[in-house]
Amino acid sequence: MDYTDLYINGQWHKGSAGRFDVLNPATEEVLASVASADIADADAALDASEAAMKDWAARTPRARSEVLRKAWELMTARLEDFAHLITLENGKARADAMGEATYAAEFFRWFAEEAVRADGLITHAPASGARIMVQHKPAGLAVLVTPWNYPAAMGTRKIAPALAAGCAVIIKPASETPLTMLALMPLLEEAGVPPGLVNVLPSRKTGALVDHLMHDPRVRVVSFTGSTGVGRKLLKGAADQVLKPAMELGGNAPVVVFEDADMDTAIEGTMLAKMRNLGEACTAANRIYVHQSIAEEFTRRLAAAMSALKVGDGTDPSVDVGPLVNADTRDKVAAFVADAVAKGAKVECGGTVPDGKGFYYPPTVLSNVPETADCVHDEIFGPVAAIQTFTDQEEVITRANDTEYGLVAYVFSEDMKRALQVCERLEYGMVGLNRGLVSDPAAPFGGVKQSGLGREGGHEGMLEFMETQYISAAW
Repeated sequence: MDYTDLYINGQWHKGSAGRFDVLNPATEEVLASVASADIADADAALDASEAAMKDWAARTPRARSEVLRKAWELMTARLEDFAHLITLENGKARADAMGEATYAAEFFRWFAEEAVRADGLITHAPASGARIMVQHKPAGLAVLVTPWNYPAAMGTRKIAPALAAGCAVIIKPASETPLTMLALMPLLEEAGVPPGLVNVLPSRKTGALVDHLMHDPRVRVVSFTGSTGVGRKLLKGAADQVLKPAMELGGNAPVVVFEDADMDTAIEGTMLAKMRNLGEACTAANRIYVHQSIAEEFTRRLAAAMSALKVGDGTDPSVDVGPLVNADTRDKVAAFVADAVAKGAKVECGGTVPDGKGFYYPPTVLSNVPETADCVHDEIFGPVAAIQTFTDQEEVITRANDTEYGLVAYVFSEDMKRALQVCERLEYGMVGLNRGLVSDPAAPFGGVKQSGLGREGGHEGMLEFMETQYISAAW
């Protein structure tokens, strides 16, 4: 079956706002025509969610856990299919897509285990002697707004904890990549998710649709992954209903490579932090600070590693780097490079938009990047490594923290005492120490400052979809 319609109450619907095209970024050809939701569809999803949640929230934690465990088993058995679909609509290389599909499935397993661990508390009030009883309850219907860079994982990272907590959800996937989330729905049905508990509303009328959902009194949680600018707008809308917000927003990740770093580890970690998902991630390395004494070797080796990556259609198993998701993203990356070069940066490799179809941009290394370059202050969101140098520890900590963002930072050093002291002084929600990957379903993913509110993953991820109730009792 071709899953390209809206998914409401366990049924496929044509939608009230026509259809829109989803492009294959490798060929620029139309991949599919997808139904576009309007306000009437949102209301139908709200009604379905409200009805489904009553039964789901009343189920035992173990019953909810078993459904999520089954979802993990089913998705794990179909990783190849999901990876292929991710590559087609997002563009990422096959190996990268397999990594995402595996990561996405793991959220079902992790939160299957967390569903039975919403621990409460019973204690005595010190003064009155009354019993203080604390328990966690489902917060209510949740609206989930997901981005295009991880079509599977950004959805399961929200769906799994919401279902574990006992909530129903309405998902608005990114218009560039709605197919993966729609394809997940038959799997959830097979796993035992009841009709109406999970609804998917692709739409070209994103702003109006999400605003309508957020202003319905039945909605109690809004979870969003995307840019800080959009996050601010959603937070303003959430204030009208005093919704519980979970926001994973933009980043400007620094990489700090000290003079005592293991060079192999630093290169490997920087490559992973920079090139995972083609750099189209809020966790992607954005500013690479390398100690002056090792900068020449580091730059040479990084450029060699980046140059060795094969660029092409991600469906080819031999390809390392696929296209960016759309023309706007590619053009923005090219503009960042042009700006940096105009201000004095040197292109070590890449740096030119190739001819032909597809939204490709080659892996690029820039050295001598000045502080005035736009890419130092904004997310590049592409395969461009911008290298700067430093000589003093205090100086580099100050420079690394000099941003409104605070999602993730990376530190490479063999001096663990110094490295941990630096990590603690970095104003970021997450730090990768001698590794270029911080994402893990078992860890609380999230940022500080303008990079968001709340955490996804870990035990904290489920609590974002729960409210704490306190009962004062005497007996």
